[in-house]
Amino acid sequence: MNISSRSLRSSQNHSILRIKRVYEQADESDGYRVLVDRLWPRGISKQRAALDEWMKQIAPSPDLRKWWNHDPERMDEFSQRYCAELDNNPAVEDLSDMVKHHPTVTLIYAAKDTNINHAAVLRDYILDHLASESY
Repeated sequence: MNISSRSLRSSQNHSILRIKRVYEQADESDGYRVLVDRLWPRGISKQRAALDEWMKQIAPSPDLRKWWNHDPERMDEFSQRYCAELDNNPAVEDLSDMVKHHPTVTLIYAAKDTNINHAAVLRDYILDHLASESY
């Protein structure tokens, strides 16, 4: 399954949280579009990106991003380290609130690999975070 087209529903409020590459065409079905990269994607105009938000602060730290370098063999450890960063990141609450207040939120990212990217980790983290709030 192409992870970029995979969408998951929050059990708490029935919102849909998706991920999508910034290089794919924006669509109405994307709902509220949030860029979750620290750096602006190369070759993309603000108009083409069609973003509602740019949350640089929720992206992996520069040191973690450089260490990982999108190496598939480091994905598991990267996921653990990134989740540890997210545990202490106040932007998690901001993004969680966006998901609660919009029927569909799409996390936009620029990574080439649709399976090995931080947006997938972030999506799963936010869904787990929202699920834990409902208990």
